[in-house]
Amino acid sequence: MKPNLASALFLTAALSALSGCERETPTGASPQKKAGNQESAAPKPGTNSVGDMILVSGGRFVMGDKTEVDATPHEVVVRSFYMDKYLVTQEQYQKVMGANPSRWKGGKNPVEQVRWSEAAKFCNQRSQLEGLEACYDLRTGKCNFAANGYRLPTEAEWEYACRAGTSTAYFFGDTPARLGEYAWFEENAGSRPRPVGQKLANAWGLYDMNGNVWEWCNDFYKVDYYQEAPQQDPKGPDSSQTKVVRGGAWRFNAETCRSGYRYNEKPGSADACFGYDIYGFRCVRALAGNPAP
Repeated sequence: MKPNLASALFLTAALSALSGCERETPTGASPQKKAGNQESAAPKPGTNSVGDMILVSGGRFVMGDKTEVDATPHEVVVRSFYMDKYLVTQEQYQKVMGANPSRWKGGKNPVEQVRWSEAAKFCNQRSQLEGLEACYDLRTGKCNFAANGYRLPTEAEWEYACRAGTSTAYFFGDTPARLGEYAWFEENAGSRPRPVGQKLANAWGLYDMNGNVWEWCNDFYKVDYYQEAPQQDPKGPDSSQTKVVRGGAWRFNAETCRSGYRYNEKPGSADACFGYDIYGFRCVRALAGNPAP
């Protein structure tokens, strides 16, 4: 939870069902301001020929949000990768895993109530069904970034793809005035997640990067990680109690949908936490001949 949101009263109510979950909470945050001036490359992504994935061309950008104590702006370079155009849906998850854990049933709805480990299992199973090398050691949770299969995005990859070459607080501007065109969040979602792809995509053709459900990232979460992260393809700290989630969700406010906003959750606490219907994911793949080191 973040104490520096402008609508702290909202978060108190929205997260009351999650009181059993112990997230890391940064302290000493400053009041809300616009995101800092940022510069980024302008890649020209295109649609992959394998499924509904978008080629995100690698580049350089300034990651973070100067209004957040855990998101100090810093320059990052990421290499090219493929990312799912949509959040993983319930029908997709059912087809791969033979089960649907979601509370809000609907084939085109994003799968939710998924632990981080279950998202990793999905990535491996999806890889194996397509004859690709699985990325995850499911005993340890370690990711083999050299494998050609599916995995969860790193936090840096997620933000780079979300920003889509922009440097503003949201990928459409510095204020949330147009957020309803791109995202399902507390003001328009009607108290439930919604089918994927109904809102506008960002400039790189990715849908629901803001709102609908929080997206699991591969990285462990650490409040001050940005201060020690490598510039090239950062992958998060080696260990922590929580994993990074990004993007905001259907019952969270507009501020949590900012491109640089960070949140975190315990990766295996689905049975202990109420409200796990706010967590989903999408997959990425390395570009052939260009795997992360």
